[in-house]
Parts: sequence; structure tokens; C-alpha cells
Amino acid sequence: MANKKILVIDDDPTLLKMLQPFLESHGFAVTVAIDGEEGIAKLKAEQPDLIILDVRMPRMNGYAFIFEMKKLEGAKKVPVIVLTAKEGMVDIFKAEGVKEYITKPFRPEVLLNNINKYV
Repeated sequence: MANKKILVIDDDPTLLKMLQPFLESHGFAVTVAIDGEEGIAKLKAEQPDLIILDVRMPRMNGYAFIFEMKKLEGAKKVPVIVLTAKEGMVDIFKAEGVKEYITKPFRPEVLLNNINKYV
């Protein structure tokens, strides 16, 4: 598991400061992006094994990120876990192939269990 890469895309610096060390302490290599545009660039550069994605972000939201991600040949099969405070879009994201949809606030161990299902 030590070489599994996770890309976390979220515009909340507090969440990133909590999530990155938590995931790294469980053996993951973590890259962060603050919006979907940066997320697409890091997806291309880092080729992560899993993506944790927020919905509401500036410049490019989570749904637009999924749409753009699907255009990238190598990225189509990367599992995505949506982690968001926005509850009402679970069906839309599931229809787009998102593996899990977790609402904030969340328990870190629930997120970790979901990550371990896919990497």
C-alpha cells in the first residue's frame, strides 16, 4: 500500500491539513489540489490510484471535474470518492461512475474503509 497515490481535490485548507497527514500516516502518497482545474493538471502529472473529490469549488466544480476526467484515456478507470457537504447530488454522481459519496462532516475511519475497498 505504501506506493498507492491519492489525489485530494478540495478548496477547504483546513480539511486538506487534516486529511493529508491522516492518509500519509496510513501509508498513502498524497497530492492535493484546491480546485478542479488544478486537479486535472495533477491527475495528468501524478496518475493517482484514487481521487477524493469535493463538489463545490471555485473555477471548476466536482461535477465538471468528472466530465473532464472522462475525456482523459488513462484516467477513466481511476476510482473517485466524492467527499462533500452537498447531500443532494448522490444520484447524479453515482450515475457518472463515482464509487462512493460521503457527506461532511465525516469520520476519517469511514473514509479510510472506503479507500481500502478500491486501492
